[in-house]
Amino acid sequence: MKSIEERQAQLTARREFLEGRIAEIGAEFDSHDSKDWEEMATEREGDEVLADLGQSARSELRMIAAAFNRIGAGEYGYCVTCGDEIAEDRLDLIPATPFCAKHAR
Repeated sequence: MKSIEERQAQLTARREFLEGRIAEIGAEFDSHDSKDWEEMATEREGDEVLADLGQSARSELRMIAAAFNRIGAGEYGYCVTCGDEIAEDRLDLIPATPFCAKHAR
């Protein structure tokens, strides 16, 4: 079983990765300067994908912040719905999850 410190390190590393990804996405948006209509259309399609990736990253960052709040409250690793302990292998896959497998649906 991983310690809270190990989980915090895992969550911190993921948060740093996501923050870097969001910065890269912002830089990509800022780099568009095409004047050609065809290139602009292609960039717009790419922008939609980048926007979705950025939204996904921001959503995961909110989950990570909530996980840190649960750690601070001594509630990390327990389902927010039923209070049962979340399985270790589930936390390995999704360390910020607030739900046991039963209530994740």
